[in-house]
Amino acid sequence: MKPTKTYTVEEAKRALENYCVYQDRCHKEVEEKLVKMNMIPQAQEVILLHLMEHNFLNEERFSKSFARGKFRIKKYGKVRIVQELKYRGISEYNIKSALKEISSEEYTNTLNELSHQKWAQTKEPNFYKKKKKVVDFLIRKGYEYHLILENLQVYDL
Repeated sequence: MKPTKTYTVEEAKRALENYCVYQDRCHKEVEEKLVKMNMIPQAQEVILLHLMEHNFLNEERFSKSFARGKFRIKKYGKVRIVQELKYRGISEYNIKSALKEISSEEYTNTLNELSHQKWAQTKEPNFYKKKKKVVDFLIRKGYEYHLILENLQVYDL
């Protein structure tokens, strides 16, 4: 078994500062990293406090950039973004403020674009099966069911 590297509190602080500077992180990710570094609970608290005091670790900033990125790059819907943020242990307050980063106009346009692309790509002769495939795709992406149905009305027979 390979011996694990040991860190002093100062070395761990520097390593985690770099970890947080590279990309916004949530508390859960940093805590997991501390556990992997074999830091004792008292040292973990000291390091987390240091990162928060010096603004390396900021849940609100993380949740906002996460929501913007997942929406604009991966085209996730609000349902999926909320699930992902909850999984990361983000508070309801920060989730709500993160969702405000997505304008309703941009959200609707993205849903329209995705549904039209998927409709055109789906090679299913049966209308109802095709519609179900598109709906399932959009649900997996995290869009609200009622918005999907409204959006797909243009294809109804």
